[in-house]
Amino acid sequence: MDPHQPYLIGDCLIHIFTFLTEEDLISASSVCQDWHEAAETPWLWRRMCLQRWTFCNFTVLGSEQVNHSWKRYFLRRSHLEVKMTKGRSGGYTCKSLRGHTGGVVGLVYLQGNSDQRPDLWSSSATVCSASTDGTVRAWNIQNGELLWCSPVQSPLTAIICDEQHEVVITADSMGLIKTWQGQTGQEVASFNASSPHCTLLQYSINNSWFLTVGTSQGSVCTLADTALTKKSSVMVCDSFKVNTLLVSPDKKWITAGTKDNDDLSPKVIYTESLTSPTEDEDPLCQSVPVNGCQAAVFIPTQPARLAIIHHNQRPNNKALTVFDVGIKKSKYKSEIQVQQVESFPLRLNRSSNILLEAKDSNCLVLAAGQELMVYSLKGALLASFKDHTMPITSICVDSFRVVTASQDLSLRVLTWKNDKGLSLESRYHLLGGSHTMSRGFTHVTCDYSSIVASAEGIDGKDVLKAYSFTS
Repeated sequence: MDPHQPYLIGDCLIHIFTFLTEEDLISASSVCQDWHEAAETPWLWRRMCLQRWTFCNFTVLGSEQVNHSWKRYFLRRSHLEVKMTKGRSGGYTCKSLRGHTGGVVGLVYLQGNSDQRPDLWSSSATVCSASTDGTVRAWNIQNGELLWCSPVQSPLTAIICDEQHEVVITADSMGLIKTWQGQTGQEVASFNASSPHCTLLQYSINNSWFLTVGTSQGSVCTLADTALTKKSSVMVCDSFKVNTLLVSPDKKWITAGTKDNDDLSPKVIYTESLTSPTEDEDPLCQSVPVNGCQAAVFIPTQPARLAIIHHNQRPNNKALTVFDVGIKKSKYKSEIQVQQVESFPLRLNRSSNILLEAKDSNCLVLAAGQELMVYSLKGALLASFKDHTMPITSICVDSFRVVTASQDLSLRVLTWKNDKGLSLESRYHLLGGSHTMSRGFTHVTCDYSSIVASAEGIDGKDVLKAYSFTS
């Protein structure tokens, strides 16, 4: 190499450095000035970031000097993941959030750090909890501060939120649906569904806001805008409560069903039939050809691929069947097509509470009793874990990890790995306290850098446990 052409030397060094790990690259940067300049090249660190995570949040790089931004992003995010993977004391903080005088019925992140867009520079997150004490409470989970508490109403039964618009939605035991302004806790609107049990589903289509409510009478009611203006109502479960309610990733389909009757098939409904109904046409609706619905989930990376756990022909046995949902339009009518993609048997305890989530186009996470299982869509059992000593009550799945909550008063953290196919690796427990004070965890939710769970108090006052990891 010609010493009078330093750019050639630099380009060669940068190319060689593409073969190094981050540890070796940091070591190389201390050899000499030329190596240091080459090792600090933003392109190298940007390449490493995108190779490891596919997507990175450019906005968190802030106004730092460009030649340090990508490096700092890589080091902070990888350091955070090491802490979340090991779960050692000092790698996280744990806060007990007290204030509810009843049982917690649900937890939602109002502001969280997504695994797709982690904000490593500002780790603040807000979680809202709903309780049978009739209040909604918003918490800063990093410092354990109560941000606001709603006025007391009838015992709450459900909570969801729209994080984009910072709106919290609740239902109480009298069937009163309310929306709350997420920043202040101020009530925005209400609607009386006249149902002691409501299942809530919020989604947006072409920037239009909708809320679909499943009732105890078996109907599905759709409301528009945060003012909760009624758009439609359709019967789907014949007097059995709707407790399965999902929207497809492409927002074209709603799946509604009940877990309380093994003879009633879940239904798929064309969303446009609910959000823009016509007086002379019934909603476009089709039964899924299975018996009952113990659990269901849409595959997140597909437009409308639905997985359902249901009863099969053998007693006490269940099956998991995957369908693609579409529509066939002709000049005179439109027909829903529900086409089976895969089906395989499951051997699960009949009395087990079944939980089902999906990670990507070929990975299903199933919890039943004390066992956590990972299946491919073709029915291959990729992994199985029995880390808990009592039944699993709730699971949370993202692209980095799976968190399970159990009545044994522990959370189990597992991380994804790629080893001859997608699978999980069991990591560690997070303990929730003493059984002299609590009966176990009932709910769990997480964002990229924190985990929040509710512990059922023996005195009837549930407590939230917030675990925050920092970069």
